[in-house]
Amino acid sequence: MLRRNFIQTSLVAVPLVSLSTLTEAGIKPAIQSFIVKGGEDRFNEPILYRGINPNLVKISGKDTGGQLAIFEYIGLEKMGPPMHVHYKQDEIFYVVEGEYLFQVGEEQHRLKEGDTIFLPRNIPHTWLQLSDKGKLTYQVQPAGKMEEFFKQMNAIEGIPTEDQIRKVHLAHDLKVLGPPLSL
Repeated sequence: MLRRNFIQTSLVAVPLVSLSTLTEAGIKPAIQSFIVKGGEDRFNEPILYRGINPNLVKISGKDTGGQLAIFEYIGLEKMGPPMHVHYKQDEIFYVVEGEYLFQVGEEQHRLKEGDTIFLPRNIPHTWLQLSDKGKLTYQVQPAGKMEEFFKQMNAIEGIPTEDQIRKVHLAHDLKVLGPPLSL
């Protein structure tokens, strides 16, 4: 009987200790569930990557106490980001539609619909959309400053200079290491 009480008490206490630890750290996790429809942004503030491709917040770092952010990228043209590195975040990409070429360090991988790739922090990487249209969902863990990074990059008027790109990346714990992949 004592063992059962110990186990039951432990099962209840662990989530409460975890929640209290988050609260003590000033982290406010979401208090209720929510739905973000396909093609929509969590806050109805879609960000256009390079002014063309929607990059939508699905789960915000604000929802998870900074632990996780999930994005939906809708690729309307064959392009990708420059070679870069995240100093404080891992990324996981899932290909919903289309075909992509990922470079992680020196390795290249072709991904198609249904494929997933893990990109660890501190490893240089980039990707290129190979199909005319594509869609990715990706998560960054911890959430870090990614939402702010995309907003700040999107706010630059005209074509950003290399210096502007470098400064925005560094301010958000990223570094550009080289050009994007090309066909």
